[in-house]
Amino acid sequence: MAAREAGADGCLAIGGGSTIGLGKAIALTSGLPVISVPTTYAGSEMTTVWGLTENGRKRTGRDRAVMPRSVLYDPELTVGLPVDVSVTSGFNAIAHAVEALYAPDSSPIVSLMAEEGVRSLGAALPVIATDPGDTAARTDALRGAWLCGACLGATTMSLHFKLCHILGGTFDLPHAATHTVLLPYVAAFNLPAAPAADQALNRALATDDVPKHLARAFAEIGAPRSLAELGLAEGDFDEITAQAQAEPYANPRPVTAQALRFLLAQALKGTLA
Repeated sequence: MAAREAGADGCLAIGGGSTIGLGKAIALTSGLPVISVPTTYAGSEMTTVWGLTENGRKRTGRDRAVMPRSVLYDPELTVGLPVDVSVTSGFNAIAHAVEALYAPDSSPIVSLMAEEGVRSLGAALPVIATDPGDTAARTDALRGAWLCGACLGATTMSLHFKLCHILGGTFDLPHAATHTVLLPYVAAFNLPAAPAADQALNRALATDDVPKHLARAFAEIGAPRSLAELGLAEGDFDEITAQAQAEPYANPRPVTAQALRFLLAQALKGTLA
């Protein structure tokens, strides 16, 4: 591989989730250590999770070898990040925390971190959308991303991530925007079966309706509202449903084909937003 041929003794990944993911792929295949400098709010730098897309399928796994040895957070490096990327990468991080709250291997400590991460990002993102140069909000967003990423690193993934992996790997939908659009609909599906997670998110977001709050929040600050905007069509549902049920992730409630199609139809139209 090129890194070995160049005689590299490490990898410095400066950028967003895709850049850090590339650093992880290099670490996975070469054993080289990675240092990460995140410039978005994806939170990938805090996990042992890797992902590789080949032949229209995204494979994921966990390996300590891909965990960055050091992470440097500098809010000044995120000030020039466009508002749309700032917002969608922030909601991507929030998705980490939401799924961690109802993961089968969650814990009281992880739940506290998830709630605080959502609180930090939920407060910071509207400020960033209004004033992209606000370094205090950028700092809070990085703090939230760190907490939410650490939660993903400590727990297993559920339906939301399964669907996002399919939509990105097979249909090439943009990663962070897909997380943003889909999150309220998966939350609406799962939270009735996870009351403790619902209560934590109500506290963090100061709301009594988490799915509608999330959908309205990202609509108000200019994020995409529907999967149709991202290029998905109803004719894609059969393939998504087949993949989701072929290798399901753990989830707080059963995932039937009918429920999946209903969830996707609502997200396709953006009904909650």
